[in-house]
Formats: sequence, structure tokens, C-alpha cells
Amino acid sequence: MPFRKEPPFTHGTVPGNAIVLVNLGTPDEPSRKAVRRYLKQFLSDPRVVEIPSKVWWFILNFFILPFRSGKSAAKYRTIWTREGSPLKVHTAKQAALLGKQLAEREHENVKVVMAMRYGSPSLPEVLDQLKAEHVERIVVLPAYPQYSGTTTASVWDAVYAYFGKSRNVPELRLVKHYHDHEGYIEALRERVESYWETHGRGQKLVMSFHGIPKRTLLLGDPYFCECHKTARLLAVALGMGADEYIVTFQSRFGKAEWLQPYTAPTVQELARQGLERIDVICPGFTSDCLETLEEINMEVRHDFESAGGKEFHYIPCLNDSPAWISGLAEIAEQHLIGWPTILTPAQRAAQKRDAQVGAQYAAQLGAPASVADLLK
Repeated sequence: MPFRKEPPFTHGTVPGNAIVLVNLGTPDEPSRKAVRRYLKQFLSDPRVVEIPSKVWWFILNFFILPFRSGKSAAKYRTIWTREGSPLKVHTAKQAALLGKQLAEREHENVKVVMAMRYGSPSLPEVLDQLKAEHVERIVVLPAYPQYSGTTTASVWDAVYAYFGKSRNVPELRLVKHYHDHEGYIEALRERVESYWETHGRGQKLVMSFHGIPKRTLLLGDPYFCECHKTARLLAVALGMGADEYIVTFQSRFGKAEWLQPYTAPTVQELARQGLERIDVICPGFTSDCLETLEEINMEVRHDFESAGGKEFHYIPCLNDSPAWISGLAEIAEQHLIGWPTILTPAQRAAQKRDAQVGAQYAAQLGAPASVADLLK
């Protein structure tokens, strides 16, 4: 098996630390061609679609992509901003603000970067850059609070595949989930209460999570349970009774049964029952995206109003809210424990001195200043 060429190494370099914030992905632009390219990568992942590869390849290339690409591109155009895709914009802001917050908490030499599982910047591209910068310790932090084999495990697949072809593998820490983390729940609570203070409160809070096939749950995926735990903890934090909120699942794809109850039929039924106002939040999405801005705030809003509902209020995702950035920092800090990121002046000086001594010792042994010099 061929290994990737390692980047040049310079003796005397202080090893770095990094956090890679990984989100699902987005097309580069809201065009049919770009969306088709994105969907092909996304839907070709066996973690996402568990159908025999040869059968699925035929279905995907001859039935799904030719028809869905154009429709999805039209939907993306309804939410696209001057800055670009909302998901990418928000994730980039989260990464930048997380890096700033960690620096304020005196974590040194911790680089925070964004990557996408599908699309750009891709995980291989980002990991290439970190290796070139001599990063020796990496925390991979998915933007998915609830674990699922269809999302988080797919990130692990990509990370393992990359380092499976690397000679020099850094220390790796993989954040599995934070669906019940106090900082995450507190950020959700603050988001809901802040919205209610400004817009008033509805008769029912609908917590809509992205769906997955029911078969996945029956085969052992914990996602369904983690979604319900998040909902229960958020309800407790908000002081809500069991009859004041409901958990639903959206974004169903195909004809197979998915996790229920489905969001759209549920809000229609709430309208038929006489509820005039509902509030909807999507706790499983940390950044607003197509599934929240178009599917929920446009399509599901229409479903509710068409069934007789009067007021549909969509509560935005956490995005770059201060409470969420603080929560992210707390999650990150838990996974940085034991790494040299908070140093006393003496430890900082010793670290630099050790790097310098190492460079001098290597020179005495006849080693070049940089491994790249060997190739000259």
C-alpha cells in the first residue's frame, strides 16, 4: 500500500495542537452541477445508504442524481447568502470564535480549523495542512451533538482512511457525542428563552431532529435515544412539562420507514387539533442549513399554515451564539486535558529550549536542518 509523502520537517519546531470542527458539508454553489457533485459524494457513502453497492450505484446515477440535483439546487438558491452557504458560513464562524475563546482561556498553540465530511474544505485537505504545520495532537470534533453511524462514524471512517496511508500519525482524540453536555443544553435553553422573550411563546414546542431509517435503530444505532435525552434535558432546563413539547424527525428519504413521528404530518395534526401557534427548534443541527431554513422554515411552515395553523415560529440554530461558543469551548477543553496547551512561563520557556536543544543535537549528529535538505 503506498503511503502519502510526509511534509518537510524542521528540527527545533514546537509540536502543535489542533481541533478540527467537522460538519456534514454543502455544495460549493447552488447550481445543478455543484449540487450533483456534492450529492454524489454524500449519497455514495455506505454509512449513509446501506444498500448493496452495485444496486445503489445504478439507482443513484440513473434515478436519484439526474432528477434530485436540479430540485435540490433550486432549494439551495432560496437560502444562499452573499457570504455563501449558511452551513459553511456558520461553521467557519464557530471555528474562528472557538479558537479565540480557547486563547482567552489561556490555551496556547491550539489551532481550530473547519472541515466538511463532504464537499470543501475536505478532511484530507485540512489534515494535509495540519501535518504541514507540524501538528502532533488533533481533536476531531463533529458538529453532530447526537452520535449516529450515519454521521459521526462516517467522520471516523474518513479520518482512519487518511491516517491509514500516513507514516507519521499524530495523537488523535475523537469526540463521539455531547448530546447531554451541560454547555450544549445550556446554549439551547438560552436560545429558546431569548427567542421567547422577544417573540412570545407558542402553545407547543416542536423539537425536530434529522431522521434516519428505523432499521438503523433496530440494528443498534443509539441516535434515537440520544435525541430523546437531549429533548428531555432541554425541557427540564426550560421548566416544561411532558405535554408542552414533542419530539419529531424530519428529512425522510426514500420509501422505507424512518424514525417517527415525522415532523410535517405532526405539525399538520397539531393545527387540526386547534393549536394556533407552535414554535419549532432543531436541536440536532448546530448550524442553520438547508434542512432548517428551507425544509422547516419554508416547507413545514407551509404545511402547518395550510392545515389551519396561524403562527409558525422557527427558532434559529445555535450558530455563533456566545452561549454555544462557550459550550463548544467546554467540550473542547475536556478533550484537551493532559496535552500541553496551558503552560506556565517556565514551562513555555522549557518547551522552546527543548526544541532548540533538539535542533542543535540533530546538527551535531550531521542531520540537516530540514528533512527536505536530504533531497537536494
